[in-house]
Amino acid sequence: MLSFEIARRLAEAVLDEGQRRRSSALTVGVLDAGGHQLVLYRQDGSGFIRNQIAIGKAWGALSLGFSSRGIATIAERVPAFYTSLTVAAEGRMFPAPGGVLLRADTNTIIGAVGVSGDNSDTDEACAIIAAHTVGLVPDPLQPST
Repeated sequence: MLSFEIARRLAEAVLDEGQRRRSSALTVGVLDAGGHQLVLYRQDGSGFIRNQIAIGKAWGALSLGFSSRGIATIAERVPAFYTSLTVAAEGRMFPAPGGVLLRADTNTIIGAVGVSGDNSDTDEACAIIAAHTVGLVPDPLQPST
């Protein structure tokens, strides 16, 4: 189970990693395995739509069982299928890196984190590094860059 305390620490670790990287202002959302929002942090200067984007990245990853980078690949390779997914999801998915699954071990999905505010590769890297920092297993395991 993903507790509020771990979700809070995860969100703080995302923002710390963003500061270390000197990223643009970030928004981070953490969802439990049932898709319920546990934490949503928005740094000063992060755009007001970033809340929906961060949650959408996490929600899409959680609902499909793979990262939002994978969703971006589907959108690119099979656009008609992605359009159908978007309709089924009532527009809540975002096809850009930054949505990362969270596992307690190599099999059990306990939630997802979504990050928005910088370029998508930086968003994703902050999520992955933060998950490792708090002792969770991110999926994907390593940043792409």
